[in-house]
Amino acid sequence: LGAATALVTQPYRVRGARAPGSAARQDQAWTELVARIRDETGSASGNGATGDGDVPLIQCGRSNGARVACRTARAVGAAGVIALAFPLHPPGRPEKSRAGELAAAGVPVLVVNGDRDPFGIPEKGDGTHIVVLPGENHSLTGNPAAIGEAAAAWLRALDGLFPG
Repeated sequence: LGAATALVTQPYRVRGARAPGSAARQDQAWTELVARIRDETGSASGNGATGDGDVPLIQCGRSNGARVACRTARAVGAAGVIALAFPLHPPGRPEKSRAGELAAAGVPVLVVNGDRDPFGIPEKGDGTHIVVLPGENHSLTGNPAAIGEAAAAWLRALDGLFPG
């Protein structure tokens, strides 16, 4: 679609830790990272609209990274979020819903989950588009092309940011 991408390894993974730590620390690290990427690429922050030197930011994350992307979307001026395998709740604990994090993104969100995901599948909400892939679990490794197709279609429909 003509977009540039950056693959980010979460700081806790770089340190070799198995657990991500507090949400506040994760979100702070992410917002610092986005600011650095914007500084290095010369793109301005803002509401995601394009203008002179401004590149729309679409955040994407898988599982815990999807939660971080949703929680930080407004703070970093993202135009949208792609949430892969959004963990709606811990397995077997639907009463511990994380739907509030998804709803708080404040920007359009595409959620791609598998129909066999033990972390649950979010429901469609205002600004949230849900794609459920049959036969997929939380890893989403069975059909990467379907994920790409869903993301490309959603991006093309996102306020004309990625025409074509």
